[in-house]
Amino acid sequence: MVLPDRVADDYFDYLANWYAAQCDDDWEHEFGIRLQTLDNPGWNLQIDLVGTELEGQVLGMTRRDLEGGGWIVVAADGALFEVSCDPMSLRLAIHEFKQLVESD
Repeated sequence: MVLPDRVADDYFDYLANWYAAQCDDDWEHEFGIRLQTLDNPGWNLQIDLVGTELEGQVLGMTRRDLEGGGWIVVAADGALFEVSCDPMSLRLAIHEFKQLVESD
């Protein structure tokens, strides 16, 4: 498989820009963003909210089944935003975070 050198993607750029905006020489030493694969298979994205404008934002856990067998689970406890999804829904996972940011 050959991938282009750089593919512009608004969602990944959004996440990178949000992360960069949080970095203040302190926050990034203790907090950050973690992306892991799941054995379902899928993705798990965790974003620390502590020390950001989103600290305290709570979202009850919701699960949605998507067309084509996809799925996504989203939650935030005020300190951590967490989303898990099928392998092809990573952009949607970042979109869920973007919606949280823009709802603040």
